[in-house]
Amino acid sequence: MSLVPVPKDTAPAANTDEGVPVSVKIRERIQAAHKRFHANDNIADFIEPGELERLLDEVEAKMKGVLESLVIDTESDHNTQDTARRVAKMYLMEIFRGRYVPQPPVTEFPNAENLNELMIVGPITVRSACSHHLCPIIGKLWVGLLPNEHSNLIGLSKYVRLADWIMSRPQIQEEAISQVADLLQDKTRPDGLALVMEAEHFCMHWRGVKDMESNMINSVMRGSFLKDPTLRREFLSLIEKRRG
Repeated sequence: MSLVPVPKDTAPAANTDEGVPVSVKIRERIQAAHKRFHANDNIADFIEPGELERLLDEVEAKMKGVLESLVIDTESDHNTQDTARRVAKMYLMEIFRGRYVPQPPVTEFPNAENLNELMIVGPITVRSACSHHLCPIIGKLWVGLLPNEHSNLIGLSKYVRLADWIMSRPQIQEEAISQVADLLQDKTRPDGLALVMEAEHFCMHWRGVKDMESNMINSVMRGSFLKDPTLRREFLSLIEKRRG
């Protein structure tokens, strides 16, 4: 007796990822690599092409839920009908952009003339958001470098681009200025590096104590600026003239 062969199932295998939020996929990749994804970390290496647009849709949907929980009638209120999309785009594409995009390209030049005098860049306008309340942080940043014969030189605009890439993340000012210092140290390899940042914190202006006068100033001193008080005083006195 002949047996009739049973036809094999030719249907394509089900996509087990179907219906999984893109944020979950990105998070799982980061965790599998044993990497950190704090508010002020860059996670661009774990975002695949097209996923940022899908993440935008996901954040928009969840922002709609936030507005509903705030009892805002977004259907009849013409002012808030598109607010969820606008806020999602603002977070991902603008104020938190430094989390989701790679570091901007920076061309480095050798110090062919063996420059070894103090260089100051600033004030650079910086904008960020406090990671505690997501309120704006807006201020100025000054950078001082003492290059050596092995240092790399970068264009003035690149200081602005690198600072903006770091600052466009939710964070606290103390950590932000250290991250900028680490990045510039790696790019330029100077004998000395100094940064001073002064910023307004709207988590204090807008809410809480509602003090409009208080700003925060902090600094990072490395290499020659840490060891040589004369160099440090020269840098601080020069930027003080600009601050004044």
